[in-house]
Amino acid sequence: MSNDTSGEYEAPRRPGIRRAIVVIPSAFTLGNLFFGIWSIVYAAQGNFTWAGWFIVFAGVADILDGRLARMSHTGTRFGAELDSLVDVISFGVAPAMLMYFIEFAEAGKFAWILCFIYVAAVAVRLARYNITAAGSDKPGWFTGLPSPAAGMTLATYYAFSQTAWYQKFPEYLDLQRQGLTFLIIALAAMMLSTVKYPRTPRIGFRSLSAIVGTLVTLGILAGVIFAPSTFLFPFGLGYLIFGVLRSSYIALSERPVDDADAQTLHVRAPRGHDRHKDSAS
Repeated sequence: MSNDTSGEYEAPRRPGIRRAIVVIPSAFTLGNLFFGIWSIVYAAQGNFTWAGWFIVFAGVADILDGRLARMSHTGTRFGAELDSLVDVISFGVAPAMLMYFIEFAEAGKFAWILCFIYVAAVAVRLARYNITAAGSDKPGWFTGLPSPAAGMTLATYYAFSQTAWYQKFPEYLDLQRQGLTFLIIALAAMMLSTVKYPRTPRIGFRSLSAIVGTLVTLGILAGVIFAPSTFLFPFGLGYLIFGVLRSSYIALSERPVDDADAQTLHVRAPRGHDRHKDSAS
């Protein structure tokens, strides 16, 4: 009698392990929320440096929860909705409050409206993504600036403003109240736009694009590890500007056919086509 029973019995699955795998991404999402709330508390207390870094930590947790959900194939509608609600806090309210306490608390009675505009843009961008863009984005690209990128750009401003490198900026590049106002409006506008922004580059060594993506990722990690205060804010600005420049280049490269060109094409249509049209009339 054969001892091989692989075709007769199947090892029972352990529901506890499966349940834990499903819960882990949501745990990182709640960690994202934890750092977002902590950032707001520290911003209100005047600890702007750590308030900014907590938003960056929230961004790391946001990346990890999405990666874990995809790797374990445990993504759910509940997780997606929870992630969006948390992102409104961590990358909408928290950066807005940080900017308010840094620069706009004494800027006038209605200066808070600027912060409201930014938070509203984050909320609308996430709602639009949940309804339409999640299934229609071009592979490898976001439609509109991602809210974590916008939030972390604002979050890293204060740490960057304390560096010796920033102090050497010419006066017209000094991002004080006017510059931050323009930056907040630009970030809000790009989140609501249809400008394409690249996703995390593909990592590997099997193709040229994967190798380039690996090198880019390693360069970003090096900047984050060795010079976060100097690197992250300019990187966020570069990411913002890249999408605008790329979209502008594509728009200028695609010259539409004007009326004169259309008339020329009509006049140069083949005679056989004209005779067929006349005979049909």
